[in-house]
Amino acid sequence: MHIEQEIASWDGKSADDIKAIYDAHNAESNFSETIIALSLTEACEKGATWLLKAWLEAGNELELPQVEKVYGSLDQLKHWEAKLHALQSIPFMPITDKASGNLYAFLRSTLTDPNKFVRAWSYNGFYELSRQHSKYIDETKQYFEMAMRDEAPSVKARIRNAMKKGF
Repeated sequence: MHIEQEIASWDGKSADDIKAIYDAHNAESNFSETIIALSLTEACEKGATWLLKAWLEAGNELELPQVEKVYGSLDQLKHWEAKLHALQSIPFMPITDKASGNLYAFLRSTLTDPNKFVRAWSYNGFYELSRQHSKYIDETKQYFEMAMRDEAPSVKARIRNAMKKGF
């Protein structure tokens, strides 16, 4: 079965099943290009973004045009878990000047997401953005201060983890 069919038929819940898809395909030469393309389809975005995150966590790296394609398409993600996977992938991808605007817009929108995990990782995304582009440091610190007053404990924990790393 082709990876697109496997992702589309995945129930969206079974960790074992999505790991099996990853294990079956991650060594393919066009794996990263394929999952980036599939992350742009609503039927596959949740599974494809999970696969991308797992691939990056395993020590693989995207080429710069691929990174810019990922950052350039963030606003197309619909499912909260796809957004979460994308946010969790940011520490593994450099943020070019070209990509910083798209990423900034995505982070601003996910700061108010109804899902607290998405919000938590959005703050982490702001940390990564400000670490690589100093013009965002003051704004990021302001977001952190507001969140430490108003956010859920799980969001505050993610912010504390980022703050421990320093700016």
